Amino acid sequence: MPSDLARRIPAASCVIAAFALLLVMTLHLLPALVAGLLVYVLVDALAPLLEQRLSGALARQLLVGALAALIAGLVALLIIGAVVLVRNEIGDPNTLFDRLMPLIDSARAQLPAWIVAHLPVSTEDFRASATHLAKTHSAQLQVAGKESLHVTGRILVGLVLGALLALVHERDGAEGAPLRRELTLRCARFTTAFRNVVFAQVKIAAINTALTAIFLLVALPLFGITLPLAKTLVVITFVVGLLPVVGNLISNTLIVLVALSASLWVAIVALVFLVLVHKFEYFLNARIVGSQIRARAWEILLAMLVMEAAFGLPGVVAAPIYYAYLKSELEAAKLI
Repeated sequence: MPSDLARRIPAASCVIAAFALLLVMTLHLLPALVAGLLVYVLVDALAPLLEQRLSGALARQLLVGALAALIAGLVALLIIGAVVLVRNEIGDPNTLFDRLMPLIDSARAQLPAWIVAHLPVSTEDFRASATHLAKTHSAQLQVAGKESLHVTGRILVGLVLGALLALVHERDGAEGAPLRRELTLRCARFTTAFRNVVFAQVKIAAINTALTAIFLLVALPLFGITLPLAKTLVVITFVVGLLPVVGNLISNTLIVLVALSASLWVAIVALVFLVLVHKFEYFLNARIVGSQIRARAWEILLAMLVMEAAFGLPGVVAAPIYYAYLKSELEAAKLI
């Protein structure tokens, strides 16, 4: 192979990879990509444990089948758990407004007058405001419902694709045409970046959720303070905590608002605690995520800021993964 062609093939593969990653964001295929990579990474990590006793193909088939059953079971458990949680925390949906009014009445004494003027004064007023709001934004709600179905469909397709790729996975990437080898290398590096960032973020979300659960379910009740929807807030903290930095801000806001319904002092205590946890999360982010991709916290935040400006919330989710992949390519090329 001529030397000039040998130099162009890696460059061409990088251009193709960059175009593919940009296409994922512009066509809103990030849910499918994340779901597929998650299945692929799990199978690829667990397969060597079974391949010691079984053939590689059989081990991967068993793992894919087990993961399919596990995912189906988790979806069923999430649905059942959501129903049980709503019944235990909220109660009868028909009396939801009656249960929420005491919270609003408690917050009324803590909030400024310009905010209180916009709060409902009775259950009927609350119900009428909610109904009017739903009618006013009915078109947006329909669009949101359709988009949710589209996202769900893309996730399912991504899961299937990830399972199929895991079944036909080839460990030896040295065979094949030159461009194929280079593209396989690009995919391997991106998969490694995904595994490092996602697994690290799961650790951070778990630690953050544990601290929040101790505060809401143990510390406050010891002082005779029981916040409404405390268990729901713990679940929300873990789910949104999978989003780097931004998820922590979302859960903090919700917790402070609920704490404000108890008293202003409880809200201040909650705010101080959550600020401390938030600072601790920066430390965790720098140590866990940063150590995995050898990046400082400000680098990840800058990447999130740029990606959010370009692609919105999906950009925030993709930013750490994309940045980790970019840095791995630059390090492999000995440019940084």
